[in-house]
Amino acid sequence: MFYMQRLKDLREDRDLDQVDVAKILETTQSQYSKYERGMRELPIRHLNTLADFYHTSADYIMGRTNQKNPYPEARGLNKK
Repeated sequence: MFYMQRLKDLREDRDLDQVDVAKILETTQSQYSKYERGMRELPIRHLNTLADFYHTSADYIMGRTNQKNPYPEARGLNKK
C-alpha cells in the first residue's frame, strides 16, 4: 500500500490537516486517518476525488508513476 505516504505528502504539501481532507471526501477524520495509516483500503470514489482535488492522477497517488502532474498544459496550442 504505497499510496499511504502519497496521501500524507499531498495533504501536507498543501498545509491541510486530516479534518480538511475528510470534509472533501465527506467522511470522518478518523476514517481518513485509517487510509493514511493503511488500516483501511482507499475506496475508488475517494481516490478519484483526491486525484481531482490535488490535480494529479490516481496512478500517481497509487504509486504507479512518479509523474506528479501527468496532464501538463500543452504549450502554445491555445495561441491564435
